[in-house]
Amino acid sequence: MADVNELQETKSTAAATAPVTAHVTSRRGFLQIAALAGASVSLASKVARANGEIGFWSKDLSDDQLVQMYRTILRIRWHERTMADKMLTDSNYRGYNHFYAGQEAVATGVCAALRNDGPFDQIDLAYSTHRPTGHALAKGVDMKLMCAENDFRATGLNGGFGAEMHLCDPSVGFIGADGMIGPGPVIASGSAFAFRARGSDQVAVVFGGDGTYATPHFHSALNNAKLLDLPFIYVLENNLYHQYAHYSYSCPHKDIADAARAYGIPATVVDGQDVFQVYNAAKEAVDRARSGGGPTFIEAKTYRYYNHWGAPGAVAGELGAFGYDPLAISSFRPEREVRSWMQRDPVDICRDTLVDWGVMDMATAEQIESDVRTEVDEAFAWAAEQPLCTPEDGLKHVFATGEVPVRQFG
Repeated sequence: MADVNELQETKSTAAATAPVTAHVTSRRGFLQIAALAGASVSLASKVARANGEIGFWSKDLSDDQLVQMYRTILRIRWHERTMADKMLTDSNYRGYNHFYAGQEAVATGVCAALRNDGPFDQIDLAYSTHRPTGHALAKGVDMKLMCAENDFRATGLNGGFGAEMHLCDPSVGFIGADGMIGPGPVIASGSAFAFRARGSDQVAVVFGGDGTYATPHFHSALNNAKLLDLPFIYVLENNLYHQYAHYSYSCPHKDIADAARAYGIPATVVDGQDVFQVYNAAKEAVDRARSGGGPTFIEAKTYRYYNHWGAPGAVAGELGAFGYDPLAISSFRPEREVRSWMQRDPVDICRDTLVDWGVMDMATAEQIESDVRTEVDEAFAWAAEQPLCTPEDGLKHVFATGEVPVRQFG
């Protein structure tokens, strides 16, 4: 296998000699070099990791689409950082979160391959976890409304009573977060069955963590998806830890994708820090599902920068959590591991790649980040001015009135 430094040197030389206007050639070359790096490259390397060569679909995206992916990663990153800082410094702030920082490339790459606009019976549906804010923003949920929801404001996305673990916005196909580990895949496969029953070309995607492997819902959903060849995509975000325990404590596989292959489902392992690898795999999965080719399983190797829940161990103004977490009652990850993963940051990889491709320069990248930070600050400021929900509002949407028409399939 080629030495990592040689691969990086080759990438740099190719980028320097290729004309800026030859975006397609440069993109193809970059992704081929990234794929050659293989799965054995260390975490500290800037070269992407995956299980072999995959389709280079990112080369076909327009410059505007590529820049939008970078903007989406930044919107997620600064939402998470700003919310963590408010939890640490603002005693009046009521919000909480299972932070998604570090995993932004997964949600961004997957949702960029989905149909997110249009009538509800035409857009693709995404089911989330109880780490949902990144998925929500990538799918198109309004940031201001989500900020208000997470702070229990009456004008929030779901009236202030759902908050982070129950976010939902059907208008963009974000069907909701999952307050419990496991059921999401089963519900998503039900949507996939409905699509096939209606003859729709929609696709259902479910995001799940490495902890979902040990649930019966994981295996039930994959089994049925394959038996019925459903337009179903399972995106497993393997960030190594479910809560505070390493996934090896509950899973015998190094690659959880092996479990999906046992059901006869096409499965791939991608570098979850590289949005372009994620997009490539998602694009192939979506095309397969739309054409009637059945389900796909994508395992994205990634990492979260904060602890399992909230901001313990974090310092306001700094990215990540390295200090003591009183909730960590079992073994926990070492600081060296956290910092090692942060050396392969999704923001850096996306930005540096687009600069290499000539899609934008560093000054443009910095301006985009500045604009995103302003947008995020305005979203949180707007949410803070909204009225709080009242106890009486808790009775809304509990009881149904009227009649439900009988429906018969077949």
